[in-house]
Amino acid sequence: MKTVVVAGGAGFIGSHLCEFLLKKGEKVICIDDLSTGDKKNIEPLMNNGNFVFMQQDITEPFSLRDDVAQVFNLASPASPIDYQKKPIKTLMVGAMGTKNCLDLAKNKNASFLQASTSEIYGDPLEHPQVESYWGNVNPIGVRSCYDEAKRFGEALVMAYRRKFNLDTKIARIFNTYGPRMRYDDGRVVPNLIFQALNKKPLTVYGNGEQTRSFCYVSDMVEGLTALMNSSTNEPVNLGNPNEMTIAEFANKVIELTGIDSKIENKPLPEDDPLKRKPNISKAKELLGWEPKIVLDVGLQKTIDWFASIKK
Repeated sequence: MKTVVVAGGAGFIGSHLCEFLLKKGEKVICIDDLSTGDKKNIEPLMNNGNFVFMQQDITEPFSLRDDVAQVFNLASPASPIDYQKKPIKTLMVGAMGTKNCLDLAKNKNASFLQASTSEIYGDPLEHPQVESYWGNVNPIGVRSCYDEAKRFGEALVMAYRRKFNLDTKIARIFNTYGPRMRYDDGRVVPNLIFQALNKKPLTVYGNGEQTRSFCYVSDMVEGLTALMNSSTNEPVNLGNPNEMTIAEFANKVIELTGIDSKIENKPLPEDDPLKRKPNISKAKELLGWEPKIVLDVGLQKTIDWFASIKK
């Protein structure tokens, strides 16, 4: 049994990762300040003797007595609503929070994985996005607090690798969905599902022709752990390459909920990327990983979960 730290472990993806690692027989130390995470996400894990929850803001210095084999850093506001409300906090999590987690990994001689994002590509001029693409990011726009925090985080990870020979991984996570997303976090999946279940018009920004690809959370967790346990230290895209328009996705939500909602178009938010699709050739080659859960199956599971907590 090895000890694994998951920063941001009470969040959406983080809580699924904690659960997965426990099932694999690992001891898990979950660190979260609960600013965007939710203790309800990890309540079922609290009675597991191999699970420890530590409420901690990772932008502040912290230490652990345990020997640690791996550190996953998933701590950051991730939805536009959250990071635009907390822009300075988001930047500090990406900078000081990442540094403190890297220092923990360095001091414990542990492997380190940084949860980066497709947002580092900005509004891409290259499609689909490959890891060698440097991106098209507005460094002073309303989304820049998140984009640049993640870009700085990647630079910091690589600096620690080069300076201290730390075993580091960078996962560029594309749109991920599933149970435990917050219904009010502003992202497209919970937005549209929540609106449909409450028989409200489904909000589609712009003409709905902007594209996204959607990866179910269990696939993402398997990708993250495969990357952590691999020998590669290069950034790797993790996501589902099956691209669709937001209008198509909205109609899929209507179809699966069986609720006859109308679509309501609103102005496109500032700097909202028009296309987003990962090239996952590297993940296939280096990790032997690709998504398995088709959209209809994953989306139905997500709809059922939202229906069970509908407010």
